[in-house]
Amino acid sequence: MPIEEIMRTFDDVNAKKVVLLCHHNADPDAICSAYAFSNLIKNLKPEITVEIGASQGVSKLSKHILKYLPINVEMQPNVDEADVIVLLDTNTIQQLNNLAEKVRDSKAPIIVIDHHAAHPETEKLAKICITDENSSSTCEIVYGFFKKLKVKPNEAVAKALFLGIAFDTRHFVLAGSSTIKTVSELVDFGVDVKKTLSLLSLPMDFSERVARLKACRRVRLFRIGEWLVAFSHVSAYQASAARAIIDLGAHVAVVVGQKDDKLEISMRCTNEFHEKTGIHLGRDIAKPLGDYLNGMGGGHSTAAGVNGVGEIETCFKRCLRLLKEKILALVK
Repeated sequence: MPIEEIMRTFDDVNAKKVVLLCHHNADPDAICSAYAFSNLIKNLKPEITVEIGASQGVSKLSKHILKYLPINVEMQPNVDEADVIVLLDTNTIQQLNNLAEKVRDSKAPIIVIDHHAAHPETEKLAKICITDENSSSTCEIVYGFFKKLKVKPNEAVAKALFLGIAFDTRHFVLAGSSTIKTVSELVDFGVDVKKTLSLLSLPMDFSERVARLKACRRVRLFRIGEWLVAFSHVSAYQASAARAIIDLGAHVAVVVGQKDDKLEISMRCTNEFHEKTGIHLGRDIAKPLGDYLNGMGGGHSTAAGVNGVGEIETCFKRCLRLLKEKILALVK
């Protein structure tokens, strides 16, 4: 089983230090799954030192959560000293930004735990790759490890797991029956639902409001069959802007941010679009777009991201072509 294989890897290298890495601008699922997994390691192998790292910091919401949970996240984790490296909620090493080369060059075995579609390059690098797209979140996968090993999470860990799941399921709107069962079990471990959910509510700051409104003003709308596809660009808060455009009525939203020649792209689509077309944004659109832009892309069926190099217009044209090819192929 996956978790037993991970523990055997720790033993095989006589691990003294394990570094858990989250993607850049780490969201609550990333930091909470890392915290829970670190607790599981310490519970089973107290002799191991565990460090949690996030390349270039954590998201604004994650910073807020860190005030209420005993999670220590290093901005410059000691990757060079790691006997084992574990990537959580991170399916491409490019999501590690400035730490990517250190991880690629490391002699330490790499383990991936994620609920996104696995990236081929990551699979080649990893000794163990545990990915489950049917899981609501990486936190749900980690909770499965606790159950498999019959370890009861303490209240803080249960709260962290609850928060990660709640965040990635949009407060359980996207949760299936197995996820609801998991959440119910976490409540039994002492999670106060009302108080804990309140930690995921932050007032939108002025700059995010401006970014959303700018993105909406700049929208370029295309109709492909019965679907409305919206493209826009904004210098920050691309994911938030994409969500806002979906809320306004688009079936697919692609928002690009550019700094010098580097592009950061956030994609969102409605559940209806995914279910009727079968298009998986992470696998079918983000990954090939990332390859085209000499970067990497991936993500969920309805939410994905791409990092690459190029121009915004080139990105739009390629993305539109990919979407057209996939959608029109369904008509034939």
